[in-house]
Amino acid sequence: MGEIDIGLGKSARPAYGLADLELVPARRTRDPEDVDISWQVDAFRFDTPVVAAAMDSVCSPATAIELGRQGALGVLNLEGVWTRYEDAAAVLAEISMLGDNDVAQRLQEIYAAPIRVDLLIERIAQIRAAGVTAAGAVTPQRAVELLPAIRKAEVDILLIQGTIVSAEHVARTVEPLNLKTFIRQLDLPVLVGGCVSYQAALHLMRTGAAGVLVGVGAGSTSTTSEVLGVGVPLATAIADVRAARMRHLDETGVYCHVVADGGIRSGGDIAKAIACGADAVMVGAGLAAASQAPGSGRHWSKAGYHATLPRGRRTDVQTLGTLAEILHGPAVGENPGLNLCGGLRRSMAYCGFATLKELQKAELVISAVGGR
Repeated sequence: MGEIDIGLGKSARPAYGLADLELVPARRTRDPEDVDISWQVDAFRFDTPVVAAAMDSVCSPATAIELGRQGALGVLNLEGVWTRYEDAAAVLAEISMLGDNDVAQRLQEIYAAPIRVDLLIERIAQIRAAGVTAAGAVTPQRAVELLPAIRKAEVDILLIQGTIVSAEHVARTVEPLNLKTFIRQLDLPVLVGGCVSYQAALHLMRTGAAGVLVGVGAGSTSTTSEVLGVGVPLATAIADVRAARMRHLDETGVYCHVVADGGIRSGGDIAKAIACGADAVMVGAGLAAASQAPGSGRHWSKAGYHATLPRGRRTDVQTLGTLAEILHGPAVGENPGLNLCGGLRRSMAYCGFATLKELQKAELVISAVGGR
C-alpha cells in the first residue's frame, strides 16, 4: 500500500476501519442454516466466534457461564471487582449509580483494593463447575504475581491483555515480563495483546501464544487515540496481523489465532473482521447491553481507572435484550446489535461461504460511506 505525503519529508500509510469496507457477494449463495460459525483454540471449541471482553461491566461469573452456554467465551477480569470484593455485586451497583463527576476518582479508589487469591480461585471454580470453558485475563504487570493462583484455579484459557503488549518491553527500573518464558511454562493456551502492526504481532506469535488480540483504541469506552495519539483502524490492523500469521505459519507450521478487539457492533462487523483475517472477535459494549450484564446499563474499560491519565470513560448502554437474544435473536426492532450470529450467518450465506476459514478469503471493497 502506497504512502501519502502529509508534508515535506513526512508520509503516512492510509488505513481503514471496518465501516470503510463491504463484502462482495459471490456467484454462489447458501442457506444460513448450512453455515458453520464455530472456531477452536487448542482443545476448546466454540459454537460462535464471539469472545466477551474482560471488563467488569461485561463479564461476571454468572454471565461467563451463560455466554458459555450460548456458545461464546466469557473472559473474567482477574484484576477486577470479582477478585477484590466478596460482595462484588454491591460494588458494581455503586459504580452504575455514580454521577459523571464522581466516577473517575471513585473507580480509582475501588480498584486500589488488593486482589484476593481466594476470590480468584472461587470465581473460576464457579465457572468451571457449570461445565463451560473458564477464561481469565491479567495484565502483563500482574501475570507473574497471579500465576500461582491461575494454576491453582485451573484456568482453561488465559489472556495477557493490555492497551499495547509487546514481546520486547524495555524498562530500566523493573524486570519486564518475558512473554516467551512465561507462556512456555504453562500447559494451557494463552492469548496476548493488543497489537496493531505486522512486526509486533509476529514477535508475539513467536512467544508461543495461541492467539493475538488485535486492536487499540477502537472501543466505545477508549480514549487511547485522544489521550495518547496511538492506534490503527481495525480493518487494516487485522489485515497486517493476518500477514504476520501467514509468515509465522510458513516458518513454524503453527497456526496462531487472531481475535479482533474493538468497536464490534453487529453481525456485519464480525463478518468483515473475519474477512480481513480474524478467527474471532472480542465484544464489549455489545454484550454490556444485555439485561444480565453486571454493569446494569453502564460500561467502562479497565483503562477507566488509570491512576494518572484520563484513559477511559464510563458510558451508558441501551439494554437490548438477553445475552441469548444479542447473540442468537430473535431481533425485535432494527438495532444491529441484536442477533449477532444470525447476521454473521446470513452474511456468509449471501457470499457463499460455509465456514469462517472460507470467509477469510472473501473479496472486499472500500466503501464511500467511511467510518471508524
